[in-house]
Amino acid sequence: MAEKRNIFLVGPMGAGKSTIGRHLADELHLEFFDSDQEIERRTGADIAWIFDLEGEDGFRKREEDIINDLTDKQGIVLATGGGSVVSKAVRNRLSARGIVVYLQTTIDKQVARTQRDKRRPLLQNGNAEQVLRDLAGERNPLYEEVADYIVETDDQSARAVASQIISQIGL
Repeated sequence: MAEKRNIFLVGPMGAGKSTIGRHLADELHLEFFDSDQEIERRTGADIAWIFDLEGEDGFRKREEDIINDLTDKQGIVLATGGGSVVSKAVRNRLSARGIVVYLQTTIDKQVARTQRDKRRPLLQNGNAEQVLRDLAGERNPLYEEVADYIVETDDQSARAVASQIISQIGL
């Protein structure tokens, strides 16, 4: 294989993109990136602070730029932010530059996995379950649109999901 393939993970917050992505990268001997962590690393500020200062629009612009940079690399696994797919430019880049895997999960699992996490700005105001339902209504069709593969994460360990992705993709 002359050119290493990229694998991009999309899905809602709490789907396990970062954890599964690390396992996937380890198994395939690829470099792992998380777009949210990369934003924090490059700006020296956490996501919540960027949201407070620049609003969601400012954050999404940063996210789009970083995903553009990262998708130019070869042989990576990238865990994207849950809202990154709202940008048509991001969806186009992901589709053009790698294999896109949608990690699907239920609202109940998302609530359970995110309830103690104070680093998720969109869940800090109001009813988290309703926010997640609203986001799912907006974003799930976009995840489906961009996905080459859809993998259910609810009742499997991160390692098992990574193995399932590898076998589905045929790597």
